Amino acid sequence: MRANCRGPGVIPPPEYYSCRYSTLREPLNFSRGTELLKDDDQALHAWCIIDDEIVSVGRSHLIPVDSNGSQVDHVGPNAATCPDFTPLISGEYRPAIQIRQMGTMPQHRNKGYATKVLSELEKKSVEIFAARYGFLQARIQAIPFYQSQGWEIIDELFEIPGIGPHHSMIKKLFRSG
Repeated sequence: MRANCRGPGVIPPPEYYSCRYSTLREPLNFSRGTELLKDDDQALHAWCIIDDEIVSVGRSHLIPVDSNGSQVDHVGPNAATCPDFTPLISGEYRPAIQIRQMGTMPQHRNKGYATKVLSELEKKSVEIFAARYGFLQARIQAIPFYQSQGWEIIDELFEIPGIGPHHSMIKKLFRSG
């Protein structure tokens, strides 16, 4: 297994986006193109490769200081708007990153690939963005995975239209002292 983490300023290979589409958008009957985000060129992208196939993907981006993290879910038409992260109202959580678009091909789940992708994103977000905290919005079925990686739920259950129920989560990415 090979793991890669690139960016910002690096667009991943087309196979990265194919994995993102197959794992996150196609199961919801979204059209091609909805796997793209307008700030992909500003994000870190991580992926795992098995036998020349990208099997797990994810990305992180720095949340701008003038934003609390609310944004559209994709670049296509009729994109839902994801809610903001309430803790970002306070400056103590900045610099902060958001993890998005985590997905693993079904036949490769529960083998540690998503853990490797998430770990790389967390580590590189600290190195490149000087991130202190990470935020994400997890689908219900992904919550146990994120909790096993040290992430904590910070809000009530909410619905992202067309995608389903989610919880916002936080993780401290730096060690004090």
